[in-house]
Amino acid sequence: MGATITDPLVGRLVDGRYEVVSRIARGGMATVYLAVDRRLDRDVALKVMHPHLAEGSSGADFVARFRREARTAARLTHPGLVGVYDQGVDGETSYLTMEYVDGVNLRRRLGERGALTVGETLDVAASVLDALAAAHRAGLVHRDVKPENVLMATDDRVKLADFGLARAVTEVTATTTGTVLGTVAYLAPELVVRGASDARTDVYACGVLIFEMLTGHQPFTGETPIQVAFQHVNSDIPAPSDQVSWLPIEIDDLVRALAARDPEDRPVDAGAAGELLRRTRAALDEETLDRRADVAPSIVLPAATDPAETDLGTGAVEAGADDEPDDTDATTRLVTDSPGSTVALPIGLAGALATQSAPAPPRRRRRLLRWVAVLLVLVAVVTGGVWWYAALGPGAWTDVPTVAGKAVADAERALVADGLEASSTKAYDDEVPVGDVVSSVPVAGQSVRKGSTVELTVSEGPRYVNVPSGVVGEMQAQADATLVDAGLKPVYAPGEYDAKAAIGEVLSATLPDGSAADPGTRTTWGTEVRLTVSKGRQPVTVTNVVGATLDVAKETFKEAGLKVKTTKEFSHTVPEGTVISQDPKSGTSRLEGDTVKLVVSKGPEPVEVPNVERMGFDEAEQKLTDLGFVVSEKKSWGGFIGQVVDQSVEAGTTAPWGSTIVLTVV
Repeated sequence: MGATITDPLVGRLVDGRYEVVSRIARGGMATVYLAVDRRLDRDVALKVMHPHLAEGSSGADFVARFRREARTAARLTHPGLVGVYDQGVDGETSYLTMEYVDGVNLRRRLGERGALTVGETLDVAASVLDALAAAHRAGLVHRDVKPENVLMATDDRVKLADFGLARAVTEVTATTTGTVLGTVAYLAPELVVRGASDARTDVYACGVLIFEMLTGHQPFTGETPIQVAFQHVNSDIPAPSDQVSWLPIEIDDLVRALAARDPEDRPVDAGAAGELLRRTRAALDEETLDRRADVAPSIVLPAATDPAETDLGTGAVEAGADDEPDDTDATTRLVTDSPGSTVALPIGLAGALATQSAPAPPRRRRRLLRWVAVLLVLVAVVTGGVWWYAALGPGAWTDVPTVAGKAVADAERALVADGLEASSTKAYDDEVPVGDVVSSVPVAGQSVRKGSTVELTVSEGPRYVNVPSGVVGEMQAQADATLVDAGLKPVYAPGEYDAKAAIGEVLSATLPDGSAADPGTRTTWGTEVRLTVSKGRQPVTVTNVVGATLDVAKETFKEAGLKVKTTKEFSHTVPEGTVISQDPKSGTSRLEGDTVKLVVSKGPEPVEVPNVERMGFDEAEQKLTDLGFVVSEKKSWGGFIGQVVDQSVEAGTTAPWGSTIVLTVV
């Protein structure tokens, strides 16, 4: 707790964005803090490189590689790798921001439990190998696989951390000081002897990791890191069953295969190692998988092999310049931050384990000795001056030339001409032609040491994709997911009413130039596809058509998007072909495509004409009037008698209600 309180970075706002809350852990290369990203309002792990690593002749190289490796690690996406969000420099503070994993690391878990069950061991190792496989497929090597870098979240997810920083340190120390940096308990023999590493180096460390999870301790221990490294180079990893007798031969074979001394005897990469591990697990019964070695839980770590500072709660220990031996040429020289954590070993184990003293020069006469001494001084001065100018002075530095926009071959030649090395990665770019340099790190004009590597980003041209099918006609959520999966960006136009499409159904898709985004259309990655989504049927207000002719009513509702259904009725008052009534009534709201029911007049109802001949006029008139007819009288022969002798509409036929019947009266 005291370290957290006194840490000057706690409470500080780094780069105007990351508010440091507390210190999580401190190692030989960096300190990790819990911080809050004020811009995105999320917890992050902030890794800050120790300032002293940026000092001295190799400092610039270290910082450049630190930044480059951070970008490389950020391009790796795998659920088993701790994600890298950002990297930058705030004053003299070089930092990375990474995914914050709430949990413990494998070192603490082993300290709490002593050892893991066989099943837990194989599950953790499988997760680590799957994460490493993603890195190996990208041509990257972790180089520092150890329990401190295996994080175990509270939801049982296993994540591999510190990818990229370990590689940056290895490259700098191996090329500038003739040493190799790593955690000695997990260093592969070829890394100690030759400084060489590839995917099989990570596989070796995983084999050691499995041994430790099963038995509760590392296969090799010693008083000094050199002793441990010597055992890795000269001895085979012991079988886990030598320590835990009930472990089956399949486990021994797995550990020996992964941690074979000769790289040629190991699986070629983490993917192959993972397949071997899964086959081994399938061969074991549940009883064996549930067993665990009887090892007492302890957080006390073996000297010279286990880290002195982890998140177990121990204090931070960091060696300073005064911690190193006085004899800087001695082959046992170690640069350590704490006993047994990350160490720097001389490349070439034989040279690291033995020293020879040069014989004393023979006696000479004093005068001869004086001349020899003067000559040696002169040679030393000249040689030292030349060395200083080339190694430390102005001759050791050069400015990075401008290479952006050049063909990669021309850019590499320009860098070599200035005493620099070139390394390139490819990236899609919509502007820069294929094969030309997009950017460089360090940037043009920055002063760097000769021999430094400049990372070139080379354009692969635009990244093309095809518009997928399953967009138009699909519901919005499905169409959106389909476009995102294809690398396109869905945006939305204002919704439109549609009489047939359901609410949320995609009506159309267009590209930025207005052309239709038909399936198979070629466009670039990230292009916006504009979707028009149905709002369903449009609301319509029903108008009044009562009293209008049927033709007028139909046309009115057709223009409003409504359908018409008619029925006909006789009406004594409404002319034939005229609307008598409607449902729904005027002013009612309906949706486009709904039906309006109309009742249309068929005119007056036909009435059968009775026989009124030989009736008196008054009687006949009354009878016809009662049936709805209009009666007209026509007198014949004077009409004195008043009897009907003829009717204009023959009896027994029908005539419209209200029509006129003429009666002839005599």
